Amino acid sequence: MNRIWNIMIAAALACSNIFAQNDIKRSDDQWLALPDHPDWIYKVGEEASVEVTFMHYGIPQEGTLEYSIGEDRLQSDKEGSVQLRGGRAKINIGSRKSPGFRDLRLKFRKDGREFLHHVKVGFSPEKITPFTQEPKDFTSFWDSVLTDARKLPLSYTKTRAEEYCTDKIDCYLVRLELNKKGQCVYAYLFYPKGVEGNSARKCPAVLCPPGAGIKTIKEPLRHKYYAESGFIRLEMEIHGLNPTMTQEQFAEISKAFGSDPNGYLTNGLHDRNDYYMKRVYTAVVRCLDLLTSLPEWDGVNLAVQGGSQGGALSIVAAGLDPRVNLCVVNHPALSDMAAYSQKGRTGGYPHFAKNLFTKENIRTMAYYDVVNFARHVKAKTYMTWGFNDNVCPPTTSYAVWNTLQCEKEALITPVNEHWTSDITEKNQMLWLRKKIKGK
Repeated sequence: MNRIWNIMIAAALACSNIFAQNDIKRSDDQWLALPDHPDWIYKVGEEASVEVTFMHYGIPQEGTLEYSIGEDRLQSDKEGSVQLRGGRAKINIGSRKSPGFRDLRLKFRKDGREFLHHVKVGFSPEKITPFTQEPKDFTSFWDSVLTDARKLPLSYTKTRAEEYCTDKIDCYLVRLELNKKGQCVYAYLFYPKGVEGNSARKCPAVLCPPGAGIKTIKEPLRHKYYAESGFIRLEMEIHGLNPTMTQEQFAEISKAFGSDPNGYLTNGLHDRNDYYMKRVYTAVVRCLDLLTSLPEWDGVNLAVQGGSQGGALSIVAAGLDPRVNLCVVNHPALSDMAAYSQKGRTGGYPHFAKNLFTKENIRTMAYYDVVNFARHVKAKTYMTWGFNDNVCPPTTSYAVWNTLQCEKEALITPVNEHWTSDITEKNQMLWLRKKIKGK
């Protein structure tokens, strides 16, 4: 039976201001928004209401609170205002006739400034099903793609990166060849100290794909505790951009290459064989080939871990490569992308513009959509997502979660927007350690 950990601290902390902001920061002004169901979940047909407080220096404020209500990431269908009395107001946000989410969007004006907040609640989200259907030749298409990619023998360079070596870990900058055109990806490879070249020590391996954007590998040492805890870890990028370039160089490339609303994620979308993400998905699997070729790998435990686009690529990797036996995912992007083509449905990042939903593009999306890879995941999977996320909305996270048929565990954090805490991410590493075969 699946273990679902719901972090539902709203009820227990009704008198606390920990929920004042989704991203806890130092601020003079704070929101407190509490749905009347402590788990933020309702059954289809049930009415939901939210008690709202706006505070300045912790003191509840009086005044007019404006609001609008709509479906997850869709236009508002109801607007109104209420008076904050004693700093509080209760707003009924209605119900849904089908599984999904309603979003209460709040605005308070004070001293010439506007303060915004929002709260999403779910209605029978465990029954959300994806719009995206799997093409009949989905598996054969990807088998053929990977077979062609592997015709090029595994080839990479490895250069010691002293700036990221410590007394507990060794680090190398890797350049992995992808094809005869000279296209490549870069990655930082981390070893626990003393493991490299030691035939007596074998380690589990973890691949970390990146979030979206044209960017460098951010903070390579941020998750150094993986290598410190006995994992070989490969932090990759997907565009073939050397992470030792300056920020100015990256900024120039990003502006040139990612200037339209969806950037590289629209490149070649008209054809499944021309789509930019074909090379990206292939690169992810080739990085797994690299990890499994290392003599220090334990030969059994191969994990993927990432968030947003990195979460999407982690599911893609687990769906394509049966060697992956552990998968950790935060709010996966690229999920149910074509759902927007149907009126009233919520789709996933990158939230393609309406004019992109042509017959050809929708066909391509199906071959690259995370829900279709989720159908093939056999690895033990740990997934976390928040309800207030507008980048990777909860509707699409549930579409993925409800599609997964593997052994799985969830950490649901309703208040979270598009972020996970340091503690949550550290606990994911600990989850992997507990699941390692042979431990």
